[in-house]
Amino acid sequence: MTKQDFHKPKTVKDAIALLREAGEDARPISGGATLVALMNARLVQPSRLVSLSAIEELTQCTHQPDGSVRIGAMRRHRQTAFESDLKAAHQVVSCAASQIANPPVRNMGTIGGSISFADPAADYPPSLVAANAEIEIAGPEGRRCIPAEEFFLGWYETALEPGEIVTAVILPPVPASSIGHYEKLCRVAGDFALASVAVTIDFDDNNTVSSLRLAVGGCGGGPVRVEAAEDTLIGTKLETDAIAAAAELLVAELDPVDDVRGSAEYRLKVVPRLLQRAFNNLVDIREPAQ
Repeated sequence: MTKQDFHKPKTVKDAIALLREAGEDARPISGGATLVALMNARLVQPSRLVSLSAIEELTQCTHQPDGSVRIGAMRRHRQTAFESDLKAAHQVVSCAASQIANPPVRNMGTIGGSISFADPAADYPPSLVAANAEIEIAGPEGRRCIPAEEFFLGWYETALEPGEIVTAVILPPVPASSIGHYEKLCRVAGDFALASVAVTIDFDDNNTVSSLRLAVGGCGGGPVRVEAAEDTLIGTKLETDAIAAAAELLVAELDPVDDVRGSAEYRLKVVPRLLQRAFNNLVDIREPAQ
């Protein structure tokens, strides 16, 4: 059995130093929902674990003066699901968090740990792309921010370099009139998505779509965003024909696989229906607020 040491630093700087010292044999651990499962299956056997749980800045969710929201990487799914600072279009992220797994996992798992693992069927990636979020990363060379759309590179692959950790997710300012919603299809409640759709949207005074971002999950190596599909819906009132045209453009860019949850063919068939359901729910959300 591999000898293993455990560290619990109180600052990001110390965590980075500990990871750098041990090199490729070190792993950061946040909630542990994924890493511990991989260790139990002996798929990874790090010689050093660096816990991020004592780093206070990573546990905070703060509303910035410019209207942006900074969610610390150690923020638990349960906290994000019920986060009062996530309003308007930002609610796409809390909506996604509320559908992750089950209460024990939501109590343990963290947003930073989840996106660092980058499961293509996970709930956060499409919601963060739809929210136009940025991922804050810390490493030996300092900190940097990268758009969520550029963070997820493919199957379980991210833009993280060796020795780097996710420190926060930053949601940009959004109009108070905007809305966000996340819709997914899964075999049983809490399972990974067969397919998912995340949408953020705003309307003008004529109830016409003025801005829109949407992303699909579970249908490729990472979240898929197709700007042409968004452009098809901007300027419309979400008529059925317009949604169908957008769905056709989306489906043409998806690259799902067959797995134990469902076939690629099935996934391609359900995405248009998920998109229509997402917009139906957005209308229901918006009407009481008008």
